[in-house]
Amino acid sequence: MSADLAWRVRRAGAEDAARLSLVANAAFLDTYATSLDGDDLLAHCLKNNSAAAFDRWLSDATSVVTIAEVEPGYAPLGYAVLTAPDFPIDMDPGDLELRRIYTLRLAYGSGMGRALMARALDDARRLGAPRLLLGVWEHNVRARAFYERQGFRVVGERRFTVGSEVHVDPVYALDL
Repeated sequence: MSADLAWRVRRAGAEDAARLSLVANAAFLDTYATSLDGDDLLAHCLKNNSAAAFDRWLSDATSVVTIAEVEPGYAPLGYAVLTAPDFPIDMDPGDLELRRIYTLRLAYGSGMGRALMARALDDARRLGAPRLLLGVWEHNVRARAFYERQGFRVVGERRFTVGSEVHVDPVYALDL
């Protein structure tokens, strides 16, 4: 946790899929290792955090992927993914989903999370989205507080499966 950590945030390109997969798996493990079954974590990461999954987002013209990297060396420490929404709630035409936004604990307190969120909001506005949606694990108090400080409010819920566990997660929205 370092406020003086040097880092940069940039739009990810096709060449970043493996780097994004690495940080996605590390962040998911970092966030949920003490809360979820190890086999469920592994199954989720293999299915959802592969380089191929990032390749799909990176090649989708309606998605925006951002990567945060430590300086020097540019090892990935965080990322965000904007894409078409997939929620069981009433949605407005043009809504976007902040499908993923994670940083490793090493980046906590550095401002990296705020920078990723600011970039996601700028990108959503640039794309003309009237609203940004996101889902978050109901027990992730730190993330929920972060989203609420940004002005997001709960507008519904969804079932989210990780391995064999089903969670009921709140869905947040922010009018842009």
